[in-house]
Amino acid sequence: MLYPLFFVGIYLSHYRLLRLPYFWDEAGYYIPAAWDFFRLGTLIPQTTTTNAHPPLPSILLAAWWHLSGYVVSGTRTLVCMVAAAALLGVFKLAKSLTTTAVAAATVILTAIYPVWFAQSTLAHADIFAAAFTLWGLAFYLDRPTSVYSVEDRPTLAGSTYRKRLYTALMFSLAALSKETAIVTPLALALWEALLLIRDRRERILRRLHAVWLCILLAPILPLAAWYAYHYHQTGFVFGNPEFLRYNATANLDAYRIALCLWHRLLHLTTHMNMFVPVVCTIAVYFIPVTPDAPPAIPKPQLKAIGVVLLANWIAFSILGGALLTRYLLPMYPLILLFCLATWHRRLSQWWAITALSAAAFLAGIWINPPYAFAPEDNLTYRDFIVLHQRAVRFIDQHYPQATVLTAWPATSELSRPELGYTNHPIKTVAIQNFAMEEIQKAAADPGTYDVAFIFSTKWDPPPNRINLARRNRSADTRYFDFHRDLSPSEVAALLHGDVVWQAHRKEEWAAVIHFPRIVEASLVAPGKH
Repeated sequence: MLYPLFFVGIYLSHYRLLRLPYFWDEAGYYIPAAWDFFRLGTLIPQTTTTNAHPPLPSILLAAWWHLSGYVVSGTRTLVCMVAAAALLGVFKLAKSLTTTAVAAATVILTAIYPVWFAQSTLAHADIFAAAFTLWGLAFYLDRPTSVYSVEDRPTLAGSTYRKRLYTALMFSLAALSKETAIVTPLALALWEALLLIRDRRERILRRLHAVWLCILLAPILPLAAWYAYHYHQTGFVFGNPEFLRYNATANLDAYRIALCLWHRLLHLTTHMNMFVPVVCTIAVYFIPVTPDAPPAIPKPQLKAIGVVLLANWIAFSILGGALLTRYLLPMYPLILLFCLATWHRRLSQWWAITALSAAAFLAGIWINPPYAFAPEDNLTYRDFIVLHQRAVRFIDQHYPQATVLTAWPATSELSRPELGYTNHPIKTVAIQNFAMEEIQKAAADPGTYDVAFIFSTKWDPPPNRINLARRNRSADTRYFDFHRDLSPSEVAALLHGDVVWQAHRKEEWAAVIHFPRIVEASLVAPGKH
């Protein structure tokens, strides 16, 4: 009964975003992969480089396109449906551990948290994996406290066969949505193994932990089957070697891991105004409660949640070349649930802190923080898309036959009409970014392009504003591909062109540069070659 309400709320609050063309990794992998499955029926992408991501998002998108037609608004409507299902999982999880009021507040704060709000219409695998992960946690944690207690000597009736089956199914679907979702069930399996060792002398508890251990290890099987199929089709297990190097093997540097642990801790506790509920929770802990008051969240379930948060914090500090916050998407509801449960237990006016946190989150949707961040963490991604729409439209109208010098993702936006930016493919010449080194490379071969489409590839506060990350610039450049994009006038001067169009939206910008070429021509009489 709540699902339609959640869906309508998400759909209406994102209504102005539903027709935006595809953005960043949507355009780079997820939509092309689903597009190939939709047209060709192949799980291995043909028109983009395969990176071994599991195929469930492509299957769901292609199935939905058969109903809605291949339109951007149809895709974003499906993602709204998935986001609503994820919020319903948050509600079930929170209600089983706390009260209905806390569960409702957790859903609201999760829905308007800037990172979650932005991802609620973007067709990344992370929102699919988050939805299934949260439902898996909801079924796993919906267990009587006594099943963890040696003294109570529970029976297996405390955890039904159906709940165990649903837990295995949800975590398996999460792993088939994105491979890194396997971190959560594996962390819980390790936790159950530790409980099994602790309770090894209690036959019933030992059997119960063993059953849950098997259930939580079950998602490995479908994921292994996918990798076996991928290897059979491509000769690679974990995608192409460059993908594996960027996301795993190149990250095994002690200093980089330590730096990532710090960044990820900030992502979980402070990013996009998350510091408001976290700081309030720390402050509320100083308010005394009666000794016989029940815990905010039952301790066994709270420990399991802590294990999940710890495992994801560590795993995503090692895996992944880019420190994108959407990788942590299912962790944010868990943090908010803990904060709200603590407020509810210790403070009668807990709703006031909830309102303060909601105001902070709503502000974060539109107001950018004083440090570099990914545009997809709030509505900055909309500014990015709108600028690219306008730039591509200008090129389409004034230079339809030109070869365009640009960087990814604009290379895909120009060359793939199915992404929603242009009606016909436009030839491109690719460079990595618009830093000095790349522009100098382009300047060495000016005859290969007629027009340049340049844009801000990294969001960073303007030089005249506070930048909390300025001290980390050298480390970010070395480990996280940070660079300074040259301005349109600088690029035009280096490449000897004219800026014919440019626009700004907040700190995002884009420009089109035309290069008047001198071409030698001669008349040839008819019939002579």
